[in-house]
Amino acid sequence: MKKLVGVLLAVLVIYVIYFDLTVGTLPSSAVSHAAEDKTMQKPQTDRAYFDSKVEPGQTVISIVEHQLGKSLPVSITDLINDFKALNEGLSPEKIQIGSTYHFPDYSK
Repeated sequence: MKKLVGVLLAVLVIYVIYFDLTVGTLPSSAVSHAAEDKTMQKPQTDRAYFDSKVEPGQTVISIVEHQLGKSLPVSITDLINDFKALNEGLSPEKIQIGSTYHFPDYSK
């Protein structure tokens, strides 16, 4: 019985390695570029905005505060709603490192 479990476990490990190498579990670079191209379109809104590339460790709040040089002048809910409006409904939690997005500009 132990030999059967060992063989089944070895087959499972080999299959998982094969699947990971052929299909993969991470999105391909083509998908990332398509998402980046999609976010580079001009938003259909009258809100003031700026474009910024997301670096590791940054959040929507930190990017906007860095641009302003001070704390947020609006509520976080307003920031989230404005970000979604500028980026075709994209949730702030789903931003990806290395991609460029439109961020609301509250400096005016």
